[in-house]
Amino acid sequence: MSSFFSALGPDAIAQIAALCTSRKMLDGETLFLKGDPGDALYGVRRGQIVITITTDTGRQFTLNILGPGDIFGEIALLDGHPRSADAIASGQVELFMIRRSDFQDLLKRQPEITTKIIELLCERLRFSSERLEEASLLSLKSRLARRLLKLAEDFGEEIDITQEELSVLVGAGRETVNRQLQKWRKSGVVELGRARVRIVDLRRLQNETAEREREAD
Repeated sequence: MSSFFSALGPDAIAQIAALCTSRKMLDGETLFLKGDPGDALYGVRRGQIVITITTDTGRQFTLNILGPGDIFGEIALLDGHPRSADAIASGQVELFMIRRSDFQDLLKRQPEITTKIIELLCERLRFSSERLEEASLLSLKSRLARRLLKLAEDFGEEIDITQEELSVLVGAGRETVNRQLQKWRKSGVVELGRARVRIVDLRRLQNETAEREREAD
């Protein structure tokens, strides 16, 4: 069971665990698309889920990359409205799923769980606000360093991600992102591979972020 539910106590966790079913997905498989019924919450046990949106012109934006321990689709548990984005498997993925109808029945018996859902939604809102701040105030170098550090928190210092995905996450062109990554590679901050970035010098990457933030201020 995800750490998201850990503060609820053993009895509530046991009841939630009883609602969970498992699902395995192949690389590139679609979990749901924008507009699909919002009928379940998901948690990642293994692999990655990429959350994206596609504009009317066909341009795709990556909103988030989720890994083991991450929860998503939680808004569906509260309002049941259609999905607001697409969710695609990256690599071999294993999920747990809780259906909205089952969860609503549980909330009637354990209303304190609602508080945890609200806290998670607030966390998502802060994440969106940080992304807006990054795009508005910080340089590419700072945005890219911050994003790599955040991904490292979730997935470790060896990150499976393409430069195209990174460019979407930081709101810049792939060529611009590649130039910065190559600078860091030459100076020993990162190592680059096929759809992979490994952070070699975590402290120097952190310093890059702090320096650029001070300049932005």
